[in-house]
Amino acid sequence: MQALRNVGFHGCAPKRCGRVVMDGLVTSKEAEHLVELVESALSYGGSTGGASILDLHSGAMSKGNGFVNIYSYLKKKKLDQIFTDDDFLLYTQIKNRIRQAIATEFGILQENLYLTKPTFFSRMTNATAKTIHDEYWHVHVDKETYGSFFYTSLLYLTNHNIDYTGGRFIFNDADANRTVEPRTGRVSFFTSGSENPHFVEKVTSGTRYAVTVSFTCDKDQAIRDPTSEAFQD
Repeated sequence: MQALRNVGFHGCAPKRCGRVVMDGLVTSKEAEHLVELVESALSYGGSTGGASILDLHSGAMSKGNGFVNIYSYLKKKKLDQIFTDDDFLLYTQIKNRIRQAIATEFGILQENLYLTKPTFFSRMTNATAKTIHDEYWHVHVDKETYGSFFYTSLLYLTNHNIDYTGGRFIFNDADANRTVEPRTGRVSFFTSGSENPHFVEKVTSGTRYAVTVSFTCDKDQAIRDPTSEAFQD
């Protein structure tokens, strides 16, 4: 994270690079609400492979072997019955809690953290991968994959070994792998640089739901919170 100090993001550089796992930030009821939301939306799409995404900001949704814009695709099918203002409000409130937690844990100013893309829901199953987008199990570094990322967070919406098997989050450290076991409402967050290479192990049964919420220090890379206006034009 030295790069943060060298390119004008001094107020956003962490006091330490690292990773945090936090329970209690999101309630089980809130997590269940988000699962219902993503299940409802993906009932109109979903990947033919094992990994589907829904991005409320851009509207990107997996469908077959590609993607559609859910706001355009379902405009005539009463999207307001899938997404309500309360849904978007809850999503934004949870994002703000995660943002505050990251700022507190890493000793930075909250106002210097901006939501960035991609930020999305994911649904993972044991279906055979059909495209590279279904192959979530490869080791990667978020800052290299998504240049705008400075801090990455994962909100888990379902329980490992209850709702699904496999699907644990693995930090691929030089000396050993270190595992985060997903639990409903659990939040994991970490600095997005080369200090935190990681992957998700293959889901072997059931369905894994999570939300990736990403933050940048670069205001030019910021995205807005989603609202119902996206499908009411």
